[in-house]
Amino acid sequence: MMVRDGQPSQTARRVAAYRLAFDRVAAPFGDPAADELLAADVSAGVAVNSDGRMAKYLQYRTAFFDRVAVNALDGGCTQLVTLGAGYDARAWRYAKSGVRWFEVDHPATQADKRARLDRLGITTQPVKFVAADLVEDDAAEALLGAGFQPEVPALLLCEGLAVYLSPAVLADLFEQLRSIAAAGTRLALSGGVEGSNSARRAAFAERVARLGEPLASTRADIAEALETARWRQTEVSGPAHRLGLMVAVPV
Repeated sequence: MMVRDGQPSQTARRVAAYRLAFDRVAAPFGDPAADELLAADVSAGVAVNSDGRMAKYLQYRTAFFDRVAVNALDGGCTQLVTLGAGYDARAWRYAKSGVRWFEVDHPATQADKRARLDRLGITTQPVKFVAADLVEDDAAEALLGAGFQPEVPALLLCEGLAVYLSPAVLADLFEQLRSIAAAGTRLALSGGVEGSNSARRAAFAERVARLGEPLASTRADIAEALETARWRQTEVSGPAHRLGLMVAVPV
């Protein structure tokens, strides 16, 4: 996600505020309280409309990525990566013995998140933090340097990120990820909403641009970048498809 130099992502703070009101997918492992504690701290002073269209979209999107993560963990996945992690705390909510989580994010947002975790007394043991500017840096190289094992299947979570990256940057990012994706790896990501009202989309684009995080790619751009980088989309439910939620596997 594009962020103003030296500042944490403002859209990531707003997502954290919305999520406080959501029912989350349950699992017999993890620490949901740590997730909620961080979200409450991050969202202090952030006002959102919990009954609006954005809240409904984010609730469905959050549940989609929760289910993808829990299903992967139930299936024995031991390596998960959150790209553009922001203030997401699935690594705590769904912490599980023997599983390694990697969080890749812009250094400014990641530094703010780590400072909050330290102040709140939340352990960072489940997570390997990987500071990287996804516009400038090689995500695969950064992950390998942090101990990511390319021979081990992984789940890659790319929620609320792709639309903020240009088509060229997306193509590079997906190619980098493809280079370290073992057979069995899955990439879950969010793109633009199908048939989205043009006026509402324009208003949303204007809001995030004012926050210094302008939209840069459409759903079609994301799909093309996946195909170019040799990722094949798999089938998702009708509602997920309409909301631009995707899962891809390496070809």
